[in-house]
Amino acid sequence: MRLFLIFAILCGFYNEAYGKGSLDIDMKLKSLNKPSLKTIKSEDGDIIDCIDIYKQHAFDHPALRNHKIQMKPSVDFGTKKTTIPNNGSSEQITSQIWSKSGNCPKGTIPEAVLMALGYNFIGAQSDINVWNPPRVQASDYSSAQIWLLGGLSDTFESIEAGWAVNPSVFGDSRTRLFTYWTKDGYSKTGCVNLLCAGFVQTTTKFALGAAIEPVSTTSQKQHFITDTNSGNWWLTCANNVIGYWPGTLFAYLKHSATAVQCGGEVHSPNVGKKPHTRTSMGSGQWASYLWAQACYHSNIRIKDYSLQIKYPKYLSEYADEYECYSTKLHRKTYMSEPYFYFGGPGQNSRCP
Repeated sequence: MRLFLIFAILCGFYNEAYGKGSLDIDMKLKSLNKPSLKTIKSEDGDIIDCIDIYKQHAFDHPALRNHKIQMKPSVDFGTKKTTIPNNGSSEQITSQIWSKSGNCPKGTIPEAVLMALGYNFIGAQSDINVWNPPRVQASDYSSAQIWLLGGLSDTFESIEAGWAVNPSVFGDSRTRLFTYWTKDGYSKTGCVNLLCAGFVQTTTKFALGAAIEPVSTTSQKQHFITDTNSGNWWLTCANNVIGYWPGTLFAYLKHSATAVQCGGEVHSPNVGKKPHTRTSMGSGQWASYLWAQACYHSNIRIKDYSLQIKYPKYLSEYADEYECYSTKLHRKTYMSEPYFYFGGPGQNSRCP
């Protein structure tokens, strides 16, 4: 049985556990043969096919047969940047390695834990520190991401985005941009990136599944990606609009989400048993190492029907296996800016 570790900051009242079920790798890797109008060979070995935007996999979904592409959001989510504690500095990820070798023409697309419950959210945002976690085992994956959820605990709906190292899907141990969605608690629907119908990509600048560079290193300048979901569940990254999840895919998420979660995750068949997996989370360092050492979420924001962009005031944190991975909510008072650090080495002397 495959188990998941979910780390999050909690906001509001939490009385149900959300957990991921097992997904067949074949489903993740399912890819329909779409003709490319241009092929770009990246210096890192990735092959990027530029396909007609109207022939992407999203439109194979029955609910999107007559869907008209919305090329940009009708509302502006808005952002409010804050400074990082300890006088640190950071940079946004504004491009991927493959874009050094060419660009997709217009009309094509490149293919390649905070929890708030009990409200109606129409948007969420988090800056995610980008790392390449060490020792990710071939059958595991390690991610840092943001979730928006709705529905019942057994058949919940979820849209997700962030970065992940996933050797079984991508074939290597590089840090890559990813999206995910499900409408039945990971039972029969949903998949990674554009490997099945659902997510509609509109950008020519970013390729879902392509490697992210540079990544952060200990005590050096930090780099991050920004995930923002709003309106028709749009996703933006580093001020670039990536695409959207159409509301017609869902029942509960059709209008709003009832939960927002930020954090990290390790998926492995060797979680909760001995020997524990050696796959690390985040930077591989404990959350208590804080800035320049541990992975973090910052600029955490939510948006509800008040249309105000704000951070949750009442927060708590949890870790499923605190001897293997840890969390640290860093804020001066409950009214001040929250920073959420998370991560850990996996197997260690306290987690044999």
